[in-house]
Amino acid sequence: MRNQTLSLLASVLLFSCQGTTTPELRIFEDLATQEGLSGKADYLASPFSAAGDRIYLIGHQNGQFPDLGWHVEGEMGGIWLHPIKLMDGFTASVSWDQQTYCLDQAKTFTNYPFSNLHHFPLEGSGVEVERVQFVPDGKEGLTVLFRIKNVDKSEKKVRFQFNAFVDLMPVWLGERTGMIDQADMVSFDELTNTFSAKDQGNPWFTVWGTTEGVSLSPQDGLSCTFSSKGNGAAVGFSLEVTIPAGAEQIIPVFIAGSTESELKAMETLVDLRKNLDADWFAKKRRYETLATLSEIKIPDVDLQKAFEWIKYNTDWLVRDVPGIGRGFGAGLQDYPWWFGVDSEYTIQGLIATGRKDLVYSTLELIHNLSEKENGNGRIVHEVSTNGAVFNPGNINETPQWASTIWEVYRWTGDRELLEKYFPSIEKGLDWLLRENDKDGNLLADGYGMMEIHGLKSEMIDVAAYSQKAFADAAKMAEILGKTELSKRYQHTAEALAAKINSDFWVEEFGSYADFIGTAEEALHLIEDAIIRADTLDKPWAVDELKATKAKLSTLPKGQKQGFVLYHNWVVNTPMETGVADPEKAKIALATAKKYTNPFGTFVTGIDRDEQAENEDGSFAGSKSFSYTGAVMTLPTGVSAIGENNYGNPDQGLDYLKRMTRSFGFALPGSMYEVSPDYGMFTQAWNMYSFGVPIVMQFFGIQPDAGNRVIYIRPQMPSSWEEASIQKVIVGDNEINFSYVDKSGARVIEVEQTQSKWGISIEIPEEFSKVKILGKEVSSDTQNGYRRILMTGKKVRVEASK
Repeated sequence: MRNQTLSLLASVLLFSCQGTTTPELRIFEDLATQEGLSGKADYLASPFSAAGDRIYLIGHQNGQFPDLGWHVEGEMGGIWLHPIKLMDGFTASVSWDQQTYCLDQAKTFTNYPFSNLHHFPLEGSGVEVERVQFVPDGKEGLTVLFRIKNVDKSEKKVRFQFNAFVDLMPVWLGERTGMIDQADMVSFDELTNTFSAKDQGNPWFTVWGTTEGVSLSPQDGLSCTFSSKGNGAAVGFSLEVTIPAGAEQIIPVFIAGSTESELKAMETLVDLRKNLDADWFAKKRRYETLATLSEIKIPDVDLQKAFEWIKYNTDWLVRDVPGIGRGFGAGLQDYPWWFGVDSEYTIQGLIATGRKDLVYSTLELIHNLSEKENGNGRIVHEVSTNGAVFNPGNINETPQWASTIWEVYRWTGDRELLEKYFPSIEKGLDWLLRENDKDGNLLADGYGMMEIHGLKSEMIDVAAYSQKAFADAAKMAEILGKTELSKRYQHTAEALAAKINSDFWVEEFGSYADFIGTAEEALHLIEDAIIRADTLDKPWAVDELKATKAKLSTLPKGQKQGFVLYHNWVVNTPMETGVADPEKAKIALATAKKYTNPFGTFVTGIDRDEQAENEDGSFAGSKSFSYTGAVMTLPTGVSAIGENNYGNPDQGLDYLKRMTRSFGFALPGSMYEVSPDYGMFTQAWNMYSFGVPIVMQFFGIQPDAGNRVIYIRPQMPSSWEEASIQKVIVGDNEINFSYVDKSGARVIEVEQTQSKWGISIEIPEEFSKVKILGKEVSSDTQNGYRRILMTGKKVRVEASK
């Protein structure tokens, strides 16, 4: 695979860092003051990432860079500058006294919010090595720092060797936009003491080097084994350092790239060298700000920590690609590009945690990609970072787009946002029913969230999200003065609500149906499901499915009805959106609990068996990537939201606790897509599964920024006697909110930066004694709650029974 091998030796000696303050040393000193999360020894051979918005690195926690991923088989790890890859990775070694130690078996791994550290003790050698990765914001490069510590009692002359494994290649679907991979060639510039690699058929470059001024000269040979795919080249350099007893030496390696020119890559490299200090502390300040946005203090410290890090996780996924746009990808390592539905879920949590900047850029990106590909309001499903569309859109994504825009408007009050995107909503809702509802019953046919082959009839999630879309679009149309359109949308929403609660409800199973179809349409799906259940050795599911199959012959030919076959998680979407009738919701939520394990909700319920509640270890996934048997964070979050919608915060918290069990299970500071340790090791929609239940439901913050009112109806778990949330951004306002509920007395206090905004605090009627601090504007009672609307910088309600 490698067409070139080159090694270089630096003849100069670098001096010890002892007594010298350098940017590199200041980074290590600052890192020692930060809270890091330590990984598990059992998961050192699993992925991690160091990420910026332009470039990221993926390797293993032990320091290796094995072939990873399946989307481009074996190529999803390494160093990526989308839409191209720069390197498969690198190796490094230290040697002295004819002994060589490859730095590929770290004993510990520590993850920090925006960097990470591998520790190589090199037992019995008198030397320890640490490796740190850091990717600055907005730059097409990264820095790797190697700190070599002499913990012995005598001076050591150490040879450090760094080997880069270049592999300039296009992103997935590159061939659709003329990106054809060719062999890479490497050169060395003696004047700048830097390496440069170029794909021979494209203007793709990567450059790298160490400290400015270090003179290098060619030498044959590489240390440490490395095997990977591709048309790349292996290149190395060495440095000799003398380290006194008890001293250390830090060696930086700067790596940059460009999709345009070698000059641009070199300019980035110079920038990295010059501004390492400034870049580090600028990113540190930004992450400190991220932590303070919608910052919670709750009795459950594990959940609190997970929520904090999910903010960081989402930031790791931001991809900013010149000429295409800026938005967060779905997950690393195999889904670093953009998805319509993943964005629609995630944005609802992001806007509640103050990330208006990222919300707006992602909306712009998804909208532009959808208009370019479809032009009819249909929202794309999956788009690679070169702009190539893999799937122009599943049916659910278009109605979910409408509800996403409405949710963002509720938090921002930005009328221009509605004016900008409402035309696409109008087109999309028209496309939804005109193109996909052939029988005119308001239920669009086609694939929803469950991408099971053949499962594309009238799906429950499509129906639930469509109902909410028309209800939300009615509100937007009214704001924009489209009164008749608003009435029409509202009428459709009401009709859909009735159909969901009648046509989709299956009393026998205590559940909403997976889909509505004819017996003929159900037959092949049942047969496929029986094969699946039998293969997975789920006899209860086989028996249930065979009983359903036996009933098919008794049904009138061509008659459509709801079928419960897979017990897919999407049957919980009526509770997620709140369209379910309360009595049906109660029954359906109880049914949903049957399809869980200690980590959450099964994607497909028939994959569960009686052993599920004891499955608290690693996920036993198939050799080829598959969601069969999976418990995932999105379905579990949907379950939590559904429970909260129907007044069950304790059960909502139970689902959050289940998800939190997978936090840091494999990668410290992150939560896998499939619980606890399978699939994407960082997943965007985790922000939805935590942000909505915590901010909007437990704390009960429901903004109406367009009318400058924030409604607050806390719905805390019974075990939470005290809780607070700080720096919640709503429009141009910012609130801090504290809650205390002890001995039958409840105290709610809200501070806001905009004193003229209304704060509506809602208290259950059972609290008959109420004391108010603040300017009361109005008070009324609705649905068992007393609503007190107040203004002022600080408002407070003290209530007792």
